[in-house]
Amino acid sequence: MSSDSPFEGSYNGDNSRIKDSDKMECKICWKAYDPAEGDDYWQIPPNTPFSQLPDHWRCPECDGVKDQFMVLLD
Repeated sequence: MSSDSPFEGSYNGDNSRIKDSDKMECKICWKAYDPAEGDDYWQIPPNTPFSQLPDHWRCPECDGVKDQFMVLLD
């Protein structure tokens, strides 16, 4: 896979591919981001959609970038 190919299942930074209610999962450490809960580490309040996270937000577990998160299917 070339470096410009998205990881299979990742949203690759395209907010139009995700819904505000989608839970997202880090492809590196499998940490889930649940918009209903927000993120205490980054002081993100509950009910913040993944698409609305600040550009500097990274995985609180492994420091992975947002573009590498995947939609977590129920």
